[in-house]
Amino acid sequence: MKSNAIIGATLVSLSMLSGLAHADATKDEGHGKVHFAGSIIDAPCSIDTKSADQVVLLGQVADKVLASQGKSQPTDFHITLTGCELGTMKSVQVTFNGTADTENNALLAIAGTASGAGIGLNDEAGNAITLGTATDAKDLVDGDNTLNFSAYLQGDSDTAAVVPGEFTSVADFTLQYN
Repeated sequence: MKSNAIIGATLVSLSMLSGLAHADATKDEGHGKVHFAGSIIDAPCSIDTKSADQVVLLGQVADKVLASQGKSQPTDFHITLTGCELGTMKSVQVTFNGTADTENNALLAIAGTASGAGIGLNDEAGNAITLGTATDAKDLVDGDNTLNFSAYLQGDSDTAAVVPGEFTSVADFTLQYN
């Protein structure tokens, strides 16, 4: 009789636990989706995911600094190439494209509430990069390589007013292996 009571109590306890487990299984405690995207390229190197789509913060630059074509301090950014297996291709050139500034076509145009300035790009030696023109060839090694650049904000002209506000700009880059 005592063992029947224990078995009965155990069955009741198990059925309660089963009910609790079932109740938790129907409770939504969060869910979502993960989307994956990318591309397969015909190249001797892969482009690091942090380099393929990056944001370069140029900071808060005083309008007085940009007056009369003044420039902000350059901000470094990099394009990292990974897993390079070079074979006959031993160097790479980079071409930056984007909307040119209407006042100074050497600069990238900015969009937003700010105006009177554009964004300039330099190679690792500090030479200005011309939009739509390939940089000098950079020698590569097997394995990983880092291509170094910098960006700065520059006033459009000696006469254009620099208007404070927020801005954005986009430059696309393409690689050409030699």
